[in-house]
Amino acid sequence: MGENRYRAQLIIEEVGKAVIGKEDILKMIMTAILAGGHILIEDIPGTGKTTMALSFSRAMGLEVNRVQFTPDILPADLSGFTVYDKESGSFVYQPGAVICNLLLADEINRTSPKTQSALLEVMEEHQVTVDGNTYKTGVPFIVIATENPVGSAGTQLLPESQLDRFMICVSMGYPSVEEEIEILKRGQMAEKVSDLVCPVVNAAELTAMQKEVREIFVHDKIFSYIAELAKATREDEWTELGISPRGTVALTAMAKACAWLKGREYVVPSDVQEAFLPVARHRIILNMKAKVGHVKVEELIRRVLENVPTPTMKSKR
Repeated sequence: MGENRYRAQLIIEEVGKAVIGKEDILKMIMTAILAGGHILIEDIPGTGKTTMALSFSRAMGLEVNRVQFTPDILPADLSGFTVYDKESGSFVYQPGAVICNLLLADEINRTSPKTQSALLEVMEEHQVTVDGNTYKTGVPFIVIATENPVGSAGTQLLPESQLDRFMICVSMGYPSVEEEIEILKRGQMAEKVSDLVCPVVNAAELTAMQKEVREIFVHDKIFSYIAELAKATREDEWTELGISPRGTVALTAMAKACAWLKGREYVVPSDVQEAFLPVARHRIILNMKAKVGHVKVEELIRRVLENVPTPTMKSKR
């Protein structure tokens, strides 16, 4: 376990060579990858979303496909299609972009709802169905998607069913003055991500790390705590839609990965609290009362964490 944890830290350090600052976000994305989830990075243009996604794909040494989503991208571009082979007299499957280990979906909310829905099956089941035949993706399979905020020119709202399939949603935010100065200095060198970041793991090693994370122990008190947090989001006066059961499964997986990165073989309440915001922020939909009162999702999440009692875990002696 120690050697794999060292590899995880190496990935974060490699990505840090291309992405200045944002250590907390780097760690959270790495946590989601270890938990076997998909990542949505949302922010305004020019804050480094694509650079971060490319850096992770490079550092993990996986088979990567990148799709720049536009209104004319078709579902078949993602899932693949069959063509008639004259020589063999049969139809042959031509793999789409999702047949890989890591799919970088750039500006995912710029494409049509029909194309967005083509990702639903592959994100949940790691397979695509084309003309009645099923084709598996690579192992592991991760989607890292970037999107601009709703309201930006040419964007469309992602459906709740697709948002729910992303394990976490993170926001980059503007850099500090010191970080921006460093970005300007590096810009003079004009180095590409491929020059800065080197592969430090392969697909087999990443799969082994994910297996160790799944084996982390979760006490019944922690399961109860997660269920109570989810219940609180559903019953809050500001909520129209709370965390789904898929969301609680994602929160459990994230808490396990948090514990694993900290060198523990069991989950404690602080692991759940650390993962709660990125897991919940894109799943909770505020009602009209909250919108009129200019309430933010982050404020609701903070209130839920304060109101739900934290379980006490007795240490063994």
